[in-house]
Amino acid sequence: MRQKKMRNQPASVQYSSVSPMNVENGADTPTTSRGGDGRSDAHPSTERQKSSHRHGGWVRGHQKGGGGYAKEMPKYITAGAFARARAAEVSAMLKAVTKTTGSCHVFGALPKHMRRRAMSHNTKRLPHRLREVANRMREKSLQVGSKKKKEQAKSKSRKARRRHGNLLVEFNRRQRKNMWLETHIWHAKRFHVVKKWGYCLGDRPTYKCYRPCYRAMSSHCLLQDLSYYCCIELQGEEHKLLASLSQLTSKEAGPTFAAALCLSGQRQGSVVVYRAGQYPSQPLGPVTFIWRPRTQGSTHRQLWIWAHPTLKQDLLPELQMVCECCEAVVPPVVPVVTPAEVVPTIESEPKPKKTCEAKQITASKRKRSRKDASGPPAKKILGDGTRSPTTPVTWKSSSTGIVINDLTMDIVRYRLIGPQSHSVLAETLEAATDCDEMTKSQPSSLWWPEHCKDESKMTLHQQQAAVFHILKGIYSTGELPSGTVLGLTVDDPRLTLPTKKVKALPCVKQAQEVDEEKRRELMLRGVPEHCCQSFLWEQSVRNNITDNKISEQELNHMRSEILVPGSRLSPTPLQSRVPILLVHQPGKQVGHEMSSWGAGWDLLLPKGWGMAFWVPLVYRGVRIGGLHMSLKHSQNKGAPHFPHDYPDCPAGVRFQEEQEAELLDKFKRHPPAKRTNYIKHGCLAPFCCPWQQLAEEWELIVREGGEERKGDSRSQSTTEADTVMEEMTSRQDVAVTKPLGRFTVLRNRKSMRLLSGWCRPSTSKGQRPCRVGEVLPLNRSATMSFLAAHGMSVVWVRLTLLLKGKPELHAIVCVPTAEDLKLLNKERGSIGPQEPPHRDHFKSRIKRRKKGSKNPASSSQSSDKPEGKGLDLPSASDPNPITSEDTKSSSSPSSDLVLGLWPDPLPSVSSHCSRVTLGWVTQGDFSLSAGCGEALGFVSVSGLLNTLLNQPMEHRGMVLLRNPTSLQYRFAKINIEV
Repeated sequence: MRQKKMRNQPASVQYSSVSPMNVENGADTPTTSRGGDGRSDAHPSTERQKSSHRHGGWVRGHQKGGGGYAKEMPKYITAGAFARARAAEVSAMLKAVTKTTGSCHVFGALPKHMRRRAMSHNTKRLPHRLREVANRMREKSLQVGSKKKKEQAKSKSRKARRRHGNLLVEFNRRQRKNMWLETHIWHAKRFHVVKKWGYCLGDRPTYKCYRPCYRAMSSHCLLQDLSYYCCIELQGEEHKLLASLSQLTSKEAGPTFAAALCLSGQRQGSVVVYRAGQYPSQPLGPVTFIWRPRTQGSTHRQLWIWAHPTLKQDLLPELQMVCECCEAVVPPVVPVVTPAEVVPTIESEPKPKKTCEAKQITASKRKRSRKDASGPPAKKILGDGTRSPTTPVTWKSSSTGIVINDLTMDIVRYRLIGPQSHSVLAETLEAATDCDEMTKSQPSSLWWPEHCKDESKMTLHQQQAAVFHILKGIYSTGELPSGTVLGLTVDDPRLTLPTKKVKALPCVKQAQEVDEEKRRELMLRGVPEHCCQSFLWEQSVRNNITDNKISEQELNHMRSEILVPGSRLSPTPLQSRVPILLVHQPGKQVGHEMSSWGAGWDLLLPKGWGMAFWVPLVYRGVRIGGLHMSLKHSQNKGAPHFPHDYPDCPAGVRFQEEQEAELLDKFKRHPPAKRTNYIKHGCLAPFCCPWQQLAEEWELIVREGGEERKGDSRSQSTTEADTVMEEMTSRQDVAVTKPLGRFTVLRNRKSMRLLSGWCRPSTSKGQRPCRVGEVLPLNRSATMSFLAAHGMSVVWVRLTLLLKGKPELHAIVCVPTAEDLKLLNKERGSIGPQEPPHRDHFKSRIKRRKKGSKNPASSSQSSDKPEGKGLDLPSASDPNPITSEDTKSSSSPSSDLVLGLWPDPLPSVSSHCSRVTLGWVTQGDFSLSAGCGEALGFVSVSGLLNTLLNQPMEHRGMVLLRNPTSLQYRFAKINIEV
């Protein structure tokens, strides 16, 4: 019998061995060891290895002399034990023979030399005696597989999948979660597309073009698709609209919805909206708005409010509350459609005016029914990425008479940035041509022939075309008044599409033809009020234009019938007149440098006409930008970008949380040896900015310092902050007389202008101071009165590095000490001081946790010890000794510890480093416009005033900047641009 036990064999069955006192196969005969030393062999296998020449028992393998079997027979056996051993062997053998295991099935009955893989597919290759059993097993396996797995749908050929109707169905399926813009397919072939805010948006091109895009914004034109911005329409009596909207704004933060130029419809306005009656706290975010020009003899007004998609979910309920529009208008019953839009391309552009009706397609049946086979599926444009198709889009109020309409994705919006944006528009667009007399005499379902019958409307159209012609004589887009609005009706730009790309430049001859007086009047006063009117405001006209748009196929067929190839279609088709709105976008409006940089035009179109205007604009030599270039555009203008730079808004808070999770996930993907240890760099929050904690700490610092000083104002800010924070951390409870509220961003223009004058604004790199008006002297009383109103606020600042360096995201803004300023005086080329390395007090705990997970016994013993003994407390010579707050934070559960990151709750963020922290950077990079590193961010108002008060006049506004991954401080000049 083999030495290895068989399955189900009883324990009494043992094998022969040379060891004494072993029972063999139920035998009771004891045998003695041949060694004669009297020792028992507890390990027979070991003994066999040591003395392989012995043959006292069965040995595995072939042995010399025919060994391997026991030569000494037992004297007697036990019948019961012997029978049980044999019975177990017989049952195991029968079970192994009869059981079919694995995939062998019938093939196990065949000899190995007769087995073939092909037999599993073709049972006729089996012997005749086994075919019937093999067929039964095959049918059984097919039945079991059909229950587990659904029937696979037969995939269509590529030719079938690329048919127009099938393409529409597939496009609708792919944009159920994230909406596509009309230019999506064009962007998907050339851009990295990201899914944000319920849309698929182009982030950056797949080719390197950062500097060319900057040159386009500076000297020519950059084009962006902003159709994902949400438009909310308000209709009602003017005084009721203004009364409702006044609750959301304040005149202290700038012009409101009631600004005179904006109310007339001549200018586009911008404002930061707040929750009703909550200014200056609880802001929602920035919006832009356009009033429709007044109609003679009517007080009924129409207003468009444009908001970011992340702001819409907070803004729309607030508008419904202040306007008392709680009655939702149920949308008309329509067939169930997917909220999708046909997305045309350059190569083969499907009808962009309609979308396909979504059909429920099962996996088993993918062909259309015969009812639908007669024609292409019905197409409609409905819904957007921020709401479902069944959600109501209209709300009205029975008390105020105000009606709110959600026009998201109803209007296409393109942005042209650059000084030659007007030249690109003038070359791409042409004013609509008049209809002939025969067409006017006949009734028509199109909007333009009916429009031409009215002489007053045609007179207005001619005046608008004359103003548009004057634009050709303007040298730069920035020369026009900011926010100018011009209404116009143009011909289909596809009719004048050039055969190859050309760069649109200003024409000298056309500029000379323009009347100088009219051009000067346009530059000073802007567009006249009556010329700001446009038929794009009419819902019926927009629907008529979208439904009657000429498809690419029909347009190409018309072109093929022209006698002279490449010439324009004559006469112009009646469907090819499109009403548009041109809205001037102001460039840089703050500071003393690069005035009007980044100015341009916004082009507003009816839905469905996106690609019809996009391709002709691309053929005029413009650069295309995505979300990344929008951020850089705001950075070069020195303006906050939404939602990145609005930390006090709900959308900004959500963005900061998402960004922190993304950066933390990226940090954890790197091994500890290949990532920065932020604890050793003295960076408490490398992935977020704790603004609330910073504002609270500075408020307490200033309050405690004012009580202690009472007249002595000559101490340095760093020593003051250290002493106050030591007192705060040593006490268990700090007696606060006034409860600290939520931090806010300072947007009061009068206060910002005063704060800007105290900072001594200068040009880039601090080369020379800029002229400012009369400013109140900076003293203790002025500071305290200012902090009484804005103590818990942070302010938007621009930081310019004096020497080399590139600021990064979440860089720390710190206060220089007196020694740092002396170093700057002695060595003009001094980079700045260095932060001494910090100790990582959590590294040992993380190592012990890893060892404990490998050795549970040791971890249970170590957990019994008090945690205070396990900490590696710093010595007295440590440059940053741990405080009581640090000890409290270190008592957090070790499961939350990440090597290199400080766990929550954070210690004091203001006095954690050797230099006191003022704020953080939210945008930072090397500025191509300034030629040096520039950063944008927020600093505490209390900390800034405290710093300015203790700095000498020649160094007022000087701060230190340090990246999270570096210990090197760099000198920077702080500017508050208003």
